[in-house]
Amino acid sequence: MGKYIFTFSLILIAVLTRLLPHPPNVVPITAIALFSGVYLDRRHTFVVPLAVMLISDYFIGFHDVMLWVYVSFLLIGVVGLWLRKHQGIKTTIGATFAGSILFFLITNFGVWLSAQSMYTHDLAGLYQCYIAAIPFFRNTLIGDVFYVGALFGLYELVKKYLPVLFVAKSKI
Repeated sequence: MGKYIFTFSLILIAVLTRLLPHPPNVVPITAIALFSGVYLDRRHTFVVPLAVMLISDYFIGFHDVMLWVYVSFLLIGVVGLWLRKHQGIKTTIGATFAGSILFFLITNFGVWLSAQSMYTHDLAGLYQCYIAAIPFFRNTLIGDVFYVGALFGLYELVKKYLPVLFVAKSKI
């Protein structure tokens, strides 16, 4: 029962962070996708970040690029599954940067494809799209580094100092 309360709480907190005012792209979804891959049951690896996105998008509004956003978080979940077997500070930092880069590349490719009048549909237009998105990438990195550090760090601190909350090496 406790693992379901934890998972539901994680989803609820993440949804709230998307609904409350925040700088563009400074949200914990990459952190949650990585965290889900590392610490949650495998079946929750993809469900948790997608649930956060679907619930919050219901209130924020759906858009043309959302498929690309969702695909990027699914792939970041795959990175989290890889990180599960390669845990460490350096690999977590690397996975965080990989998640940020995946999100940037995939979502902006989707913007380029769907923004019919914003960019020409050639390499020059794709280049312009990526250049225009650099300020958002900075915000993505800031949010991802902050939230991965906070989420993973807090989880490890609780695990170390309140081991009674954890049952013999089982995933949440």
